[in-house]
Amino acid sequence: MSLRNRNPSEPAMSDAEDTPVAKIQQRRWRSVFAAIYSARIFVSLYKKVINKKQILRTLSYIAVDIHDNSSDDHLPSLCVDPKTLTEVVREKSLETLSKLGGVKQIAAGLETGEKDGISANEAELAHRIDVFGANRYQKPPTKSFLSFVFEAFNDTTIIILLVCAILSLGFGIKQQGIEYGWYDGGSIIFAVFLVVAVSAVSNFKQNRQFEKLSNESGDIRVEVVRDGCRQFISVFEVVVGDVVCLKIGDQIPADGLFLDGHSLKVDESSMTGESDHVEINGSNNPFVLSGTKVMDGFGSMLVTSVGMNTAWGQMMSSINRESDEETPLQARLNKLTSFIGKIGLAVAILVLAVLLIRYFTGNTKDDKGNIKYIRGKTKLGSIMNSVVDIMSVAITIVVVAIPEGLPLAVTLTLAYSMKQMMADHAMVRKLSACETMGSATTICTDKTGTLTLNEMKVTEFWLGKEFMKDSISSEIVPDVHELLQQAISLNTTATVYKPNFRSLPEISGSPTEKAILSWAVLDLGMNLDDPKQNYELIQVETFNSEKKRSGILIRRNSESATHVHWKGAAEMIVAMCSQYYDRSGTVKAIDDEERTEIGNIIQNMAAKSLRCIAFAHTKISEDNEKVLEESRLTLLGLVGLKDPCRPGVRTAVESCIHAGVNIKMITGDNVFTAKAIAIECGILEPHEDMNEAVIEGVQFRNYSPEERMAEINKIRVMARSSPFDKLLMVQCLKQNGHVVAVTGDGTNDAPALKEADIGLSMGIQGTEVAKESSDIVILDDNFTSVVTVLRWGRCVFNNIQKFIQFQLTVNIAALVINFIAATSSGEVPLTAVQLLWVNLIMDTFGALALATERPTNDLMKKPPVGRSKPLISNIMWRNLIAQALYQVAILLTLQFRGKSIFGVDEKVKNTLIFNTFVLCQVFNEFNARKLEKKNIFQGLHKSKLFLGIIGITIIFQVVMVEFLKRFANTQRLNWGQWGTCIGIGALSWLLGWLVKLIPV
Repeated sequence: MSLRNRNPSEPAMSDAEDTPVAKIQQRRWRSVFAAIYSARIFVSLYKKVINKKQILRTLSYIAVDIHDNSSDDHLPSLCVDPKTLTEVVREKSLETLSKLGGVKQIAAGLETGEKDGISANEAELAHRIDVFGANRYQKPPTKSFLSFVFEAFNDTTIIILLVCAILSLGFGIKQQGIEYGWYDGGSIIFAVFLVVAVSAVSNFKQNRQFEKLSNESGDIRVEVVRDGCRQFISVFEVVVGDVVCLKIGDQIPADGLFLDGHSLKVDESSMTGESDHVEINGSNNPFVLSGTKVMDGFGSMLVTSVGMNTAWGQMMSSINRESDEETPLQARLNKLTSFIGKIGLAVAILVLAVLLIRYFTGNTKDDKGNIKYIRGKTKLGSIMNSVVDIMSVAITIVVVAIPEGLPLAVTLTLAYSMKQMMADHAMVRKLSACETMGSATTICTDKTGTLTLNEMKVTEFWLGKEFMKDSISSEIVPDVHELLQQAISLNTTATVYKPNFRSLPEISGSPTEKAILSWAVLDLGMNLDDPKQNYELIQVETFNSEKKRSGILIRRNSESATHVHWKGAAEMIVAMCSQYYDRSGTVKAIDDEERTEIGNIIQNMAAKSLRCIAFAHTKISEDNEKVLEESRLTLLGLVGLKDPCRPGVRTAVESCIHAGVNIKMITGDNVFTAKAIAIECGILEPHEDMNEAVIEGVQFRNYSPEERMAEINKIRVMARSSPFDKLLMVQCLKQNGHVVAVTGDGTNDAPALKEADIGLSMGIQGTEVAKESSDIVILDDNFTSVVTVLRWGRCVFNNIQKFIQFQLTVNIAALVINFIAATSSGEVPLTAVQLLWVNLIMDTFGALALATERPTNDLMKKPPVGRSKPLISNIMWRNLIAQALYQVAILLTLQFRGKSIFGVDEKVKNTLIFNTFVLCQVFNEFNARKLEKKNIFQGLHKSKLFLGIIGITIIFQVVMVEFLKRFANTQRLNWGQWGTCIGIGALSWLLGWLVKLIPV
């Protein structure tokens, strides 16, 4: 603003002489008030500017440059009560909505433009969050680390072992004093705490990882309008006042009110339990509830409540997604664990009985050769201490026998594979899918976006029977051009946003819609805003997978006649037409010959892998204005859209076929397009007979159940299929004994995704309904990622088998050695602490080392493992029995001949047995890496975690033998003895190589 002093030479303004006196007085008072008010403003502004030194002085005037920065700090007033807004939608009260002035008044109060939405200014968005809250739910508190420690302690055998340790501690201190008496009991207590701590830390970390993945799966993308531009944001960033765009398959992110749209129907069963779809409109039911799903139509809504202020938010806050979901493999392993545990318990009871009988019959001697129990002479304290020691050994045998590591190994390998799959563009929503995918025998895949790039581009345009080359805009007659403009701009759910006339248009929508709009704007030079201003939309039929078309009924503002426009799959639209426009704009009838010619044009386009879309139009009388005419239409034109195959798809398909997995392509495109793409991807070979391999959905649907079962294995491509056809195929394949994985992206794919053994939804093009129904979300919509999931599924099963072989070898060896030693000599060579150390090696360390191996290419050279394949294969039995017999033979030889062979005392002999036993497990861990291959070192340099755990195990073993003599009840060994132990352990490598020569 600039203020100027009046020049004295300028004449002052005067009132007219005939103005009445009252008016003159009134005007003078106003002039005085204005002068005083202006002077005060000038003074305040003058002082403000003086401080900023922004005055420029000249002889004739003073200029004051004032910048008003108040607009930068402007925040919306938001003069609407949040509680009232929440209650209006939740109670669906039209009366309260009317009192508030309707949807438009509420939008004005929230400073929301119906077309432009809200401002994207961060300060304004933050202000809205402060006033109305964020779109997040309060979740139940997560399990703390202490709860995992408590769970680990809440094991019967661990509790009994601790009680025995405490009793041993008490009796030991009483007999030997506190200096030496605490060793036995204290060592067991420490070992138990170590096992519990490692188990708790491992479970705690996996729980946090599952929780993180759960949060990521809940972060859906929402399309909103801000500053007049459509954009995708996280559901957590939605604020009150946002205009959200809704289409089929969307999950509604917040409570709100209907703004505009057509045929909008939502599924409110998640909130009300009612399965019927509810129609949303501006007159009778404008209320949109969070958590519900759009089943038909499209539209936009005004967000009125978010987060905990919605009914969905309050419901979700009370639900905690369990991360300890038991998978089928875990259930099978729990049965195996229980069975082995019962055998271990039986052995422990036998050992306990034998040791007690030998003790009380005077057949047990101490280290000096003295009899431990003499009736009537041995003190009660000594008796109790010996009995507690015997019980500790028996209970520790149970601890070692029960393979707690099996469930842990499954959890570890699932958690590890989930994390790695996330990096490979696959998000696991259901744990069991990881392992089930390894058994998949058939993958039913979509074409568009999965096998292809989903980057559509119009490459051909036919007007009637004539191909239109370059500069087609000038070659189309004005009447046809106008009709095409109506068809393209009005019969679409996509939008074109152009900030200014110089910038390129920003087009949002599905790839097909974007390609057509881009072609219309850039190639035909159409202004797509004109029809929207000049025409009124009366009725809309949105595109769906069943009819494969969309239609609109429109009327020009100045006319009474109505127009119908259809767009969709070319042969279906052509079938509705009886006439067509030629190049000159003349309408010609379609007879049989013409229909055949147009059909050939469509076939030729499809043979080039083009998707064919047709436009048709008719003008109808006002009497039938509410009817979308479906016959006697006039064909406007045909467009061919090219969607190239994804790089690497052919290789991925070939790897699946080599792995014994069948690939079936199910697409909505016509037979010729489907064949062309299938050949390009390697699903079909050019020279093979297509009659049995390629089928249309309607043909498959009309088969009898017997015919379907007979043909199902031969079919590799299904064209013009509906979601029902896909579901029918999945059911038939499962009845035929297949393990089926299915990809899907649409709302109508949900039944097939649920029916399949593994449902794979698409992360980019997939609707929220499809994602909710799936087990795994393919984040990049790429078939190569589906193959990656297959590899990881096989890897999970393979890693579990490796660990089972390793653990059962330890179990069998430990049980047999302790049982034979106890029954023959009355003593067990391995103490409670030593057995707990072995338990830690094979349970936690073994699980970490073997359950986190990455998938190899060898996994894709084998046939699928199958649904009913036993966990322990014949190959595994061969390997583990050989290793267990070797270890038992060596350790029993040391037990009964060790002292004479090495010339050592009892303690050194027992240390040799303990050290040899542990080193045998370390070397056998290498054998377990490869169940069938003789080269067990292949890829070892990539398994850094495996090598690290082996190193840690060896270091701890050296420390226990050499430095923790009291704690571990060991004696130091010399270099020769260490070399002997290592040599005996290393021989298991040679044995493993020889055993693999035996065929099974």
